[in-house]
Amino acid sequence: MDFSISSPLSGPFPAAPASKLFLNPKSQFFRSFKPRNSYLSNPLLSRRYFPIRAQVSDPAVDDGFVIDDVPHLTTFLPDLPLYPNPLQNSQAYAIVKQTFVRPEDVVAQKIVVQRDSSRGKHFRRAGPREKVYFTSEEVRACIVTCGGLCPGINTVIREIVCGLNYMYGVNDILGIQGGYRGFYSKNTLTLTPKVVNDIHKRGGTFLLTSRGGHDTQKIVDNIQDRGINQVYIIGGDGTQRGAARIFEEVEKRGLKVAVAGIPKTIDNDIAVIDKSFGFDTAVEEAQRAINAAHVEVESVENGIGIVKLMGRYSGFIAMFATLASRDVDCCLIPESPFYLEGKGGLFEFIEERLKENGHIVIVVAEGAGQEYLVQGMQGIDEKDASGNRLLLDVGLWLTQNIKDHFTKERKMAINMKYIDPTYMIRAIPSNASDNIYCTLLAQSAVHGAMAGYTGFTVGPVNSRHAYIPISHVTETQNTVKLTDRMWARLLASTNQPSFLNCDESRGGKVCTANSAGRIQSGNSSPFCLHFLSGRFMTCYLAQILDATYLF
Repeated sequence: MDFSISSPLSGPFPAAPASKLFLNPKSQFFRSFKPRNSYLSNPLLSRRYFPIRAQVSDPAVDDGFVIDDVPHLTTFLPDLPLYPNPLQNSQAYAIVKQTFVRPEDVVAQKIVVQRDSSRGKHFRRAGPREKVYFTSEEVRACIVTCGGLCPGINTVIREIVCGLNYMYGVNDILGIQGGYRGFYSKNTLTLTPKVVNDIHKRGGTFLLTSRGGHDTQKIVDNIQDRGINQVYIIGGDGTQRGAARIFEEVEKRGLKVAVAGIPKTIDNDIAVIDKSFGFDTAVEEAQRAINAAHVEVESVENGIGIVKLMGRYSGFIAMFATLASRDVDCCLIPESPFYLEGKGGLFEFIEERLKENGHIVIVVAEGAGQEYLVQGMQGIDEKDASGNRLLLDVGLWLTQNIKDHFTKERKMAINMKYIDPTYMIRAIPSNASDNIYCTLLAQSAVHGAMAGYTGFTVGPVNSRHAYIPISHVTETQNTVKLTDRMWARLLASTNQPSFLNCDESRGGKVCTANSAGRIQSGNSSPFCLHFLSGRFMTCYLAQILDATYLF
């Protein structure tokens, strides 16, 4: 790939008039300017004032451009008829310069590239198409919500209903109550714009939810029996895996059913997309708990406040809430190992802050430190109905260990304050930012289903909404990268120890734990090696004080 000037001679841009060249008309260059020869003889000047475009010098050369496409109904039903999109007659869209997304429009997954790097993976851009594969009269849509609560679910429900009705004239919309099992227990609710008019002002889910209950055969049987041809599934990674199985069964049976997923997770651990809905609201509400803890501990002597936030495998809420607050002294997340005792440990840091400021606020994600809690406790391998591992309460454990250390070993009087706002945050309505985001997600899903796409999920990729194969958001999880700048910003903000010593002298970034995470005295120290780019961690019992982390 070479880069050439988009000039009147070499590109599609028309010749710019002299007044647009940003040149001084009294300059020597302007007086001697010749439209063609002088322009081409001074490439540095022309490069300065004209845009540069990428051109492939040899069409046979592979520039690495990849479209990771989503399935379409015509893949297994090739003879489906096409219909004009009703939006072309919409008064609201009449003022839009380009109403419909072009077939060739794609969204790049990677936007920071080098001159010679490949163009990389792209996803199909979300939005209305000029032709659709459903008429308004034939559509029978259904919406289901699964898994845990999250701010914004009701907004997504509302906007799917209103989008189908206002934009495409669809009147037959069902709400499946109680999660996946609602399909075969026949719990349904007729949804209209009037029914869902003000549900976005409430927390929770208007349609009720549950974990588990996924039976692919029963679900698709009921979809087929009820004549449903559009299925909108709102849920996390487990729910989206269920949506993928529903799509596969629909394809196997050759049914004209579009399956669209709207990813939901308050932890922001969905891969590929920029962020999940409800995350902004969660971070904003977490500020209230952090502020309360800060007020409490600064009002007493040697105050220690611990705030436990959501984050089973990913510490995004804890990290962003810490950065936004500026009142937090230490943030502990699942991706970052930490230890309590010894030089550079958490106990030493707490004592230093108490001496300096007289108080300290610690934010801990619910999935942090689970490797320490597992020792001597039963039931750590138990899972909920969604297949998620049940976590032990790291907040209570950390509170008790800090209290024991300072009162029994250090003989210091401290005032402990523990706040767990988890369920308060999950249950609130979405804020203004998330309401707008949920609207875009819902409308993008509706446009995709009407255009015949299926087996897809929707979300922003580099701030542009795209259709993404469901497998991409379920095969891995989004986690905090300890070697990224955002985590470095947090460390700079809190001045907390990283609990790692990093060395780049061996070609990559190699980080070594300062000490093993000892909880009690003895010859054997528990140590956990975190696979920082993945979801899980593997724990070992070792008589070592150092371990290597390779990024």
